[in-house]
Amino acid sequence: MKRIFWFFLLLIFSLPLAGQRNADFGLFAGVSSYLGDINPTRLMYSPLPAGGIFYRYNLHPRQALRTSFFVGGLTANDLDFKNAFQQSRKATFSGTVGEWSAQFEFNFFPYSTQGKRWNLTPYFAAGAGVAFINTKVLTYQPVIPFSLGFKINFYKNLGLEAEYGFRKTFYDNFDGLKDFIAPSDYSWLHNNDWYSFAGIALTWKMYNKLAGCPAFEDVDTKRKH
Repeated sequence: MKRIFWFFLLLIFSLPLAGQRNADFGLFAGVSSYLGDINPTRLMYSPLPAGGIFYRYNLHPRQALRTSFFVGGLTANDLDFKNAFQQSRKATFSGTVGEWSAQFEFNFFPYSTQGKRWNLTPYFAAGAGVAFINTKVLTYQPVIPFSLGFKINFYKNLGLEAEYGFRKTFYDNFDGLKDFIAPSDYSWLHNNDWYSFAGIALTWKMYNKLAGCPAFEDVDTKRKH
């Protein structure tokens, strides 16, 4: 299973190298947070600053491949809580998570940054990645990222994107409480910890070779009117 995961990850990373003329670049700024034994259900719990960069290779107005590097903080304040076995204890942790990932991106509407303004679409992205996690201990783990977002081209080759993404890990020791939740409780979520990124990205297109591309004719024709 691990060999299949690494093969899939390397394959996705190699595809954008085939050509750079259809590329977007972006800067991301936002927050990161975690779900796990200390925080089983609350979204955006104790958010800390996060940032990153990404490269997107546009296959089509609705399809793209994206590679990214994100980094952010993770923390939980002192909490008096009970686990599934009714053990009461206080817990706290803090640290950093970094991620290198590749995702396939699907736009719900045709989208292009080709010098025309006010093109917009919601999108969904999913893929594979590798995270370095430095909380109680330093470790490297495979992750499955998936995200929902909204993008808008507001001026020539510039765009803005808002995104909220979860990361499924195969690791249950962010907070030093491995197997603290009984497997029968929230098993789909708490057998392993999760983390998330939420924020806004500024994107720009450094190449303009998609103009005149047949796959993008429907986008350009509509935006010229």
